[in-house]
Amino acid sequence: MANRTRHDYELKDPKIATFLFSDTRMAIVWLIARFYLGWQWLDAGRHKVTDDGWMDGGTALRGFWERIVAVPEEGRPAITYGWYRDFIQFMLDNAWYTWFAKVVAVGEVLIGLALILGLFTGIAAFLGATLNFNFMLAGTASTNPVLFLIALGLILAWKIAGYIGLDAFILPRVGTPWQPGFVWPHRRGVSTAGSSINHPKVTGTK
Repeated sequence: MANRTRHDYELKDPKIATFLFSDTRMAIVWLIARFYLGWQWLDAGRHKVTDDGWMDGGTALRGFWERIVAVPEEGRPAITYGWYRDFIQFMLDNAWYTWFAKVVAVGEVLIGLALILGLFTGIAAFLGATLNFNFMLAGTASTNPVLFLIALGLILAWKIAGYIGLDAFILPRVGTPWQPGFVWPHRRGVSTAGSSINHPKVTGTK
């Protein structure tokens, strides 16, 4: 028997993972998750974009940063990690809140809209998860852990999470960095094979 190397062995996803994250029959489940998560971001963002404390000078964000960097004499500080507290303090000292507040407010609205519409769902979920993660690092739990987990699920299911949405039309045309779409010229040496989305066959009797 010929010697086999690690290059001859292919690790495959378990069937349950393929069903959950790559099977179009699960698209309706991820649609519900998308709508819920998207509305949470849209609702949070729409209040900020109509608030002068966020859109005019960033005083609301400045107040939030000032509270979380404070180290109480007794009890635990809001921020556990010193490096993250130093990072927030750096942004506070340089008055980044004047423009960063607008980025957060508008970003939340755009993330919400993208998730609801199913437009670049994986990217939108990743950006939302990044915000959730930063809020948790800042000591704000609230709904962030739950929203973070939902976002992780959407990231893992990026191929089908937007299947009932604009991604079904956009992604095949735009493509990805590793698989060009129909619109952009194919680069030499890059596979143009179809995606690994599982489209189950429907059979019936005549």
